[in-house]
Amino acid sequence: MQRGRSSKHSKRSLQAQHSQQTDLSAWRKGGTVDTEESAQNRQSRSDQKNDHEQESLEEALSYFGEIQDRVSLKKSEVLKKHLSTIESIALKRGLPPEGFEVLLDVALSGKLADTVNIRLLKSLIPTSVIPESSVVSSVSMFCVSKCSSNVQLLFLRWLITMFDFIDQKEQVHALYGVFFFILNDEKLCPYICHILCLLTRKENVKPFRVRRLLDLQSKTGMLPHLQALLSLYKLFCPELVSITLPQKMKTYFKNADSPWKAAVTAVRQRNQANSTVPQPLVLGTAQPCSRKRKWNSQLTVPATSANAQNVAVGRKMRHADSYSANESFPVEQLRTFPQLLQNIHCLEFPSQMGSVLTNPLLLHYMNCSKDESASLRLYYWMGQILQEECTWCVVDNSQYEEEFRGFLETAYRAECFLQEGFPSCEEFLYRSLPLWDGVSCQSEVLQLMSWIPLRTFSEMKSQLCSPLAQLFFTSSLYFKCSVLESLKELLQNWLNWHLVHLDSESDSQFGSLNTTLSGLVNGVAELIHFVGRISTAALHLEKSHTFLLCFILDFYETVCDIYLKYKLPLLILPPAGVFYPALLSMDSVNLNQLCYIMYRYRTNLVAAKENEISKKKIQQFKISSQTYQEYNQYIIAMVGCLWTSTAFQKDNHPQGIRMDDELLKKTGVKEYKNSFNIVYHPALTCYAVDFLKQVWPDDTTLNFSLIKGKKWNWYLRYLYGQGLEGLKLFIESSVNRVSKTSQSKPEAEEV
Repeated sequence: MQRGRSSKHSKRSLQAQHSQQTDLSAWRKGGTVDTEESAQNRQSRSDQKNDHEQESLEEALSYFGEIQDRVSLKKSEVLKKHLSTIESIALKRGLPPEGFEVLLDVALSGKLADTVNIRLLKSLIPTSVIPESSVVSSVSMFCVSKCSSNVQLLFLRWLITMFDFIDQKEQVHALYGVFFFILNDEKLCPYICHILCLLTRKENVKPFRVRRLLDLQSKTGMLPHLQALLSLYKLFCPELVSITLPQKMKTYFKNADSPWKAAVTAVRQRNQANSTVPQPLVLGTAQPCSRKRKWNSQLTVPATSANAQNVAVGRKMRHADSYSANESFPVEQLRTFPQLLQNIHCLEFPSQMGSVLTNPLLLHYMNCSKDESASLRLYYWMGQILQEECTWCVVDNSQYEEEFRGFLETAYRAECFLQEGFPSCEEFLYRSLPLWDGVSCQSEVLQLMSWIPLRTFSEMKSQLCSPLAQLFFTSSLYFKCSVLESLKELLQNWLNWHLVHLDSESDSQFGSLNTTLSGLVNGVAELIHFVGRISTAALHLEKSHTFLLCFILDFYETVCDIYLKYKLPLLILPPAGVFYPALLSMDSVNLNQLCYIMYRYRTNLVAAKENEISKKKIQQFKISSQTYQEYNQYIIAMVGCLWTSTAFQKDNHPQGIRMDDELLKKTGVKEYKNSFNIVYHPALTCYAVDFLKQVWPDDTTLNFSLIKGKKWNWYLRYLYGQGLEGLKLFIESSVNRVSKTSQSKPEAEEV
């Protein structure tokens, strides 16, 4: 017996060794450890499990569809079984579209206890879309009032959460009057207002509805949900809403974490992980998206159930690009710009407005469409998403920073495409910046900041400038440079907007143009002064860092050309805290850029003075004499440093570098007067050394005093040849040289 056992054991060992060798050889060949047969077995078991779950789901739906009388959960094991089936499958992979009408009808019919109804409503998680017919049927059951108020409340919350998953909205929109009638219910009113905000179009705004809302407002006060609906009505028909509403945008509806939010995210993650087939929600023109959050599933044009036949027909009618005037053109078939032009009269925006952000053709359509409801729908949707999903405003969202970063980037690209900012993004920045750490989604937030519209700069002082300045002074050098770059782009966007609108204005609109121009001039001036203040402080904190100074000068390179390039009657020079660090910089790039900036300031100031002299009528805007005076002070300082070596004696700016000779002698510097001319300037010393080596290759003493007379002019041409174009333009425009061959009697040319 023992020998037999030993024999069997040895056989099993040999078989195990052979199996291991087979697996090892498969691994060496790049194959998997599992054999093809075991993989097939696993797939077969998985298919059997799915088939069993599908059969159980069909049985459960059939059971709930046939319920006639009230059934007790405690006494019915069958009810417990089917309810558990619905819950487990819904949480695992979501419910198919055909299951919603059955479950909604039974949950709102009052045939079951509230406990069961609430569990059913919480299980209504879609795999793909929710049929519009099931929503219409459920609203009908809702109005019969057979269910309790708690179930009604939960149903409305579900409808708000799942609104973007409904395949169509036309029949739901037809129920607008039904929802409006329910406003009298004090408990349901906030949720009804939320639904009405989602459904409202211009044709829904009627005088009797405005009066109804005003009556409610007089009884209850200006509650946020009533204010939201009234604000929407006033946007569509300002002549009907005569009351004054707060101009500042705010959050109208509470950000309640619904019981379906996490479940929808988990289901979509699981379905995408288990299947390589694109999810039903992303059918259409866009590519499948791997994002997990709700907004990312809505950034693609959905193919609705009602449009499914249109898609199939569209494949057969590829050559028929245009539709008749009475027929709606499905947006998922929109492929080319010619198609957009041919069918622009019969296009309808998709139910998921987020898909507009990623579709250039729909952005084109939105830009030229006169339908304000589309813009309002998009702004409202974006506002809700930004409010609910901000990773630094909502604690639980920190794990989704990458997804939120992607959404902000998408919004920014859409703004760049439209060349204007979204009001919802502006509101988001004002609301979230005081809570921002300056690290989360840094580049995306600063990009969005560059599209803030000019009309609200008075609010920018407190809501943007103050929190931004606090972050600016306490953050890294890189962050400071990023903020300056963003503010430069903001200024350029404002100026480009002015340039475009200036060209489109007619002479008959001169009065309104002046009003607009006045606001623009004041807003731009405040922004430039703000950047000047933070730049001065930043240079002090960072010890005049070359990298930081480069970004500051980039900003002023835009400012110096405002008058000529952007046709705006405004010129503001950099503060002394920026000018002198740049003039005394150790870096030739910064010095050259400063020379170019001062050259452009001169060109713009000369043009402004000539325009003032040539125009006989009184101009509304003039460059102030203080600007000319400050420019002349800067020019005297620059020429005194770079050319005449008299900056320490002639600089008359209050914050300049003028010093007594006695004090300068105490420094111990022999050639202190020449310390900052084009030969001895720290930023240009390397060029002077290279020039001496070329002219006197055998002289190793590097005697800078040899560069004078003709050699000075040679050296000047050498500098011009090294790419210092800014220095060349400045010297040729601002230094009055009496003789081209002599440097005697040079003067600074003032304006």
